[in-house]
Amino acid sequence: MSKKKIRKLLIGTNNKGKLREIRNLLPKEIKIFSTAKFNLKSPRETGKTFEQNSLIKSKYFSKKSNLICLADDSGLEIDILNKRPGVKSARWGGTKGDFNKAIKRVYKELDKIDKNWKEKKIKARFICALSIFNLKKKIACVIGKVEGTISKEPKGFNGFGYDPIFIPNKSNLTFGQMKPAKKYKLDHRYNAFKKIKKFF
Repeated sequence: MSKKKIRKLLIGTNNKGKLREIRNLLPKEIKIFSTAKFNLKSPRETGKTFEQNSLIKSKYFSKKSNLICLADDSGLEIDILNKRPGVKSARWGGTKGDFNKAIKRVYKELDKIDKNWKEKKIKARFICALSIFNLKKKIACVIGKVEGTISKEPKGFNGFGYDPIFIPNKSNLTFGQMKPAKKYKLDHRYNAFKKIKKFF
């Protein structure tokens, strides 16, 4: 790719929380488009990794919109659950993406494995794959992670998805309890964005 910076960009997601967070990471001078503007539905995520699913989305949305697209695929890995829900993180919320339902399922699965899990530190991490696609050409695909543990109960109403049950290392607060400005500087999406921001 040339050294010319990207100035028009489609954010390839129909998740309003992700859209808001990615928009806040990008320089203000970039003209940002959402999938809603083009009335685009999300493609089927058939990849086995976060990178594969991110690229499926960025390529699909780029071709449909005729714009350079930045897409994210992210999720929660819990070590004791063999890194589930992983790439199926959103699907644990059912067809309507109900994360209250997804969180209940996390707790149910933890109870199955270990009834006393609440007395232990359950290691987990958020992973984010960010990719940029320009019509038929992949520009970049990077991974960001943040390590932490699972909260004994959901706490806080900020953020989205599994944020109320994830406590990043060196913090006593869940992402759901943190002010967005603080969370944005800690999370997996920010760590991925640091690796990709040279294009903007």
